[in-house]
Amino acid sequence: MDIIDYSVVIPVYKSQKSLPILAKRLEDFFSFVAQNQKYEIIFINDSPCDKETGQILEWVLKNHRNVRVIELTKNFGQQSATLCGIFHSCGKFIITMDDDMQHDPYDIQRLMQMQCHDIVIAKFKNKKHSLARRCVSYIKGYFDYIVIGKPKHIQLTSFRLFSRVIADNMMKINTSFPFIPALLFSVSDDIVNVEMEHYARIEGKSHYSIGRLILLFKNLLINNSSLLLNIIGKMGLFFACSSLLYALGIIFKKIYWGIPYHGYSSIMVAILFLGGMIMLALGVIGEYLIRIIHTSESRPHYFVRKILDD
Repeated sequence: MDIIDYSVVIPVYKSQKSLPILAKRLEDFFSFVAQNQKYEIIFINDSPCDKETGQILEWVLKNHRNVRVIELTKNFGQQSATLCGIFHSCGKFIITMDDDMQHDPYDIQRLMQMQCHDIVIAKFKNKKHSLARRCVSYIKGYFDYIVIGKPKHIQLTSFRLFSRVIADNMMKINTSFPFIPALLFSVSDDIVNVEMEHYARIEGKSHYSIGRLILLFKNLLINNSSLLLNIIGKMGLFFACSSLLYALGIIFKKIYWGIPYHGYSSIMVAILFLGGMIMLALGVIGEYLIRIIHTSESRPHYFVRKILDD
């Protein structure tokens, strides 16, 4: 088997118009810019129920060189689909990018120029996203720093390059809800950004809705850190100490000053508040237990229906 220099991994979800253009741009890049590099392009179909996407991918496979198509059994999400592509890749370097042409294939050259580092991530000057999504992304970026140890100066995007050593070690980490940046940061600290342009989508709107971003944010908080457990533990200790001091104060005033305490309303407020805190704590602990169960089951992140190649 020939040694492949670069594997381009592209998760696909309900894309039609952009896929032929993306495949052509990638082929042109490796034909005219990175001429001496052997490459493969791996499309992971994460929307197998969308027949039009499947037909377009079959057309791309027949009309372009060095293409492989992996069809999953159902929609597993961008993170799992990307992991699937990384697992099936053969290149000395892996490049991940989106399927909507917001990442220009010719900008891969800029990632290649920094491949002496373990991980190279594109940093976009002006993201072509809605205001709401940019706000959610900004908040998530702050928690990326707290939860997974992202350096403050590093911007996370799905357009990135990393070495085979990093990829192989990423695959050794067993987690029930994978998050690619968390896996990358677990393996190496040698990470750099490369500034480049972010382009408008060729078709439709992003399938990464605010709801999906919030779900990803929840998985990031719970599955990649014990931050919520630490917060709840500290809150519990604070309220326990406060309640004890308050109770001692009431007893002291009752014994020495004989002050009567009716306090029905305050008691109900305290009970409801503490009851809510207990239910919140149980909910968070339940989320952690669910993830522990999934991890102990060694449940795969994806299931492959078929693999097509030229």
